[in-house]
Amino acid sequence: MRDLKHSAITAAWFMFLTLPIMVIHVNTIEKTIAWRWENMAYVGAGAFVLSYVWRFLMRRRDGGGFRSLSPGAAGRGRLLRAAIEDRRISYPAAAAFAALVIAFPFLFSLYQVNIMISALIYVMLGLGLNIVVGLAGLLDLGFVAFYAIGAYAYALLNLHFGLGFWVVLPMAACLGAFAGILLGFPVLRLRGDYLAIVTLGFGEIIRLVLENWGTFTQGPSGISNIPRPGFFGMEFGLRGSIVFMYYVVIALVLLTIVVVSRLKYSRVGRAWMALREDEIACQAMGIDKTKTKLMAFSLGATWAAMAGVVFAAKTSFINPASFTFLESAMILSIVVLGGMGSTVGVILGAFILILLPEYLRAFAEYRMIVFGAVMVLFMVFRPQGLIRDRRLRRKFRPTELRGDADGDSGGATDKAAGMKAAGAHG
Repeated sequence: MRDLKHSAITAAWFMFLTLPIMVIHVNTIEKTIAWRWENMAYVGAGAFVLSYVWRFLMRRRDGGGFRSLSPGAAGRGRLLRAAIEDRRISYPAAAAFAALVIAFPFLFSLYQVNIMISALIYVMLGLGLNIVVGLAGLLDLGFVAFYAIGAYAYALLNLHFGLGFWVVLPMAACLGAFAGILLGFPVLRLRGDYLAIVTLGFGEIIRLVLENWGTFTQGPSGISNIPRPGFFGMEFGLRGSIVFMYYVVIALVLLTIVVVSRLKYSRVGRAWMALREDEIACQAMGIDKTKTKLMAFSLGATWAAMAGVVFAAKTSFINPASFTFLESAMILSIVVLGGMGSTVGVILGAFILILLPEYLRAFAEYRMIVFGAVMVLFMVFRPQGLIRDRRLRRKFRPTELRGDADGDSGGATDKAAGMKAAGAHG
């Protein structure tokens, strides 16, 4: 009964607030006013139902009642996440997925291929930022700066020196790593909100330099006619170049996944996670905090710069308007939505945040409202992200422990027998 009362109050407030917009219609040509009271009824009914459903879901969440709604579905969800994160996916399923990825450009239109390339670029960006934010725990709001550095490195080197995609790609990666180290040095003593403010300022500085240094970066006019990557001098048409670009991005994403996964479970990755959990304890354990932070910034910036090169080649035109703070916010949203520290979660987050607005274009002006509502629901009911990061665990069976104990006792017995024999011989 209490929820019904609160939902009715919410509906009344929405009806009052939307009255001038949804009910009153002024016709300036005929100078008449039309009162559309049916719209008020729709707003009131919709607000009442949504408010009641929201309160019901929040009560179920706080009471832990979601598990009782569908235990089979919940169990299947846990099994799916466990299978994904523990790499227990069957080989036929992996082969079918690989075949779908390879055949994607031939099964779908050129528009779909372009969208998928954009999503894969954001996968690279999300995995790069996941190193800095998800693993090392360093809040970086200026990550788009390294993205811009890679894009402008390719555009300018091609414009002035005629260097191609494959030559600039490793050069941009090194340049991004150097820029990450330059950013890392001034912020070694900062953490939390202060670190976020400094990195935000760094991103804005890079954007303003690109916009105002017109003699070097072409200013707001941008750089056009940036060539797409070739293959041993072969020339492609429009569709051929986009399809080849798709396979190049797939290869770079696979490389990113392999490298980031290996780093996560390496000595460096464990140092990042220790730094994220407790910086003081990490330093007390003998971990070099300076090197650990600089390595996180430089490696994250490396992948951002490579993604920038791919972006410049894909669009064939760049200008400073493509590298605003909203891009940094989108990349950070991908990491948070997918699950901080989770590689699979970041990939899923990138696909959702990039593909969902595109496929909601049928809703026209309402698509961003739907997109925002989906984001709110995710953050309320899955605050840890789509897939929570799980650490590798080693479980010993009782038989293994018994075998080790038997081996130790057997070794001790043999050692004692040997010493006894040596004493008798002496």
